[in-house]
Amino acid sequence: MSNNELIGKLIGIARHRMAVDGEGVTTLVAFHGCPLRCKYCLNPQSITNDTMCMERTVEELIDEVRIDQLYFLATGGGVTFGGGEPLLHSEYIKAFCELCPKEWRITIETSLNVPRRNMELVLPYAKEWFIDIKDMNPEIYKAYSGTGNERVIDNLKWLASEHTELLPSITLRLPHIPNHNTEEDINNSQAYLETLGYHKFNRFEYIIR
Repeated sequence: MSNNELIGKLIGIARHRMAVDGEGVTTLVAFHGCPLRCKYCLNPQSITNDTMCMERTVEELIDEVRIDQLYFLATGGGVTFGGGEPLLHSEYIKAFCELCPKEWRITIETSLNVPRRNMELVLPYAKEWFIDIKDMNPEIYKAYSGTGNERVIDNLKWLASEHTELLPSITLRLPHIPNHNTEEDINNSQAYLETLGYHKFNRFEYIIR
């Protein structure tokens, strides 16, 4: 499939983001679609009917994002792909990265609950990763997200063993999820992940309204 045939279905493009999606000034590109059905989903529009999505070819998205190139270059920022689950659109992201200016810093925000091939396609391009772990306990994960975390665990093990050079660029998000996990559960998740070689963690609490 040519780049002109790749169409990205997006739920939003957010410009001028700082200190939340990676280094420098970033533009967040949020994709439609997610393998999870989390109880407290932050972007429920990503799993609803896609008729309201914005559609962009790779070239159209690059042209739209390029308006902030001066900010990217001045601050070391770039484009963050989120969602939904951006790695469901890994061919599109790969094509974007091959065509966009090489100075743009590419960041991926993912649950990692995808086939490994999806991850492999973007590994050469992403400079920073935020991986939303939820919880490493399979029962807690499934109760909250509606699906298992076997793929997440396998992908984390593979990254840690086969791509140790990437570990400094990976931040693992470990939330306290009200009514689902405890501080002890979070400690257990972090302890296990540390045995794999991960050392950057973002611990926080979901604010439920």
